[in-house]
Amino acid sequence: MTIQLYGFSTYAQSLVIIHVLKELGLSYEVIQPASLEEMKSPEYLATKHPFGKMPILNDDGFQIYETRAIVRYLVHKYQGTKTSNVLIPSDVQKAALVEQFISVEANYYNQPLAKMLTQLILAKKLGNEPDLKIVNEAREELDKNLDVYEKLLEGKDYLTGEFSLVDFLHIPSTYYAFKAGEGELWNKRPNVSRWWKNISERESWKSIVTEYKLDEVV
Repeated sequence: MTIQLYGFSTYAQSLVIIHVLKELGLSYEVIQPASLEEMKSPEYLATKHPFGKMPILNDDGFQIYETRAIVRYLVHKYQGTKTSNVLIPSDVQKAALVEQFISVEANYYNQPLAKMLTQLILAKKLGNEPDLKIVNEAREELDKNLDVYEKLLEGKDYLTGEFSLVDFLHIPSTYYAFKAGEGELWNKRPNVSRWWKNISERESWKSIVTEYKLDEVV
């Protein structure tokens, strides 16, 4: 049975999973919800995601939600079976660093970035004016946290030193931030800029941008 990913294909969290699936060499099918309202239906809450969110992965009857849990599952089950790409190293200390930076991404990178993009992209798509107070507060927080990233990336091409699962988690939302005109936050920091270039120019990501027409999203 083909792995099924339930979620909007241009949604940043779905794109993280799609990217991992591609790097692991796995076949998959994206099933898009009929509407945002569907995710609040009793059936969806009972059978898909109890909090009315997405994406959800179904792998031959095994269903799992929450992006970071999904990609960890995929790596633990499929790494090394189709390709030689290593996303979580077998070395326990290197694997611990991946986990450390997954937590860093979730708490210090994604939170302010998601707040900013919700206003700059989603609000506009829904026909609303962005709340500039939220945008500015989120931008200031992200700016401060990217100063820390600049130090963490000193002398390194990737956060853990090697390309790993944690880098995937950063790519789609950062891509959308650049499309929304916020690229200077990354470009003004040499180490962060180098890291972004390294992770965003992988062939697998460029193929996703083309396949899902991400240039047309923003």
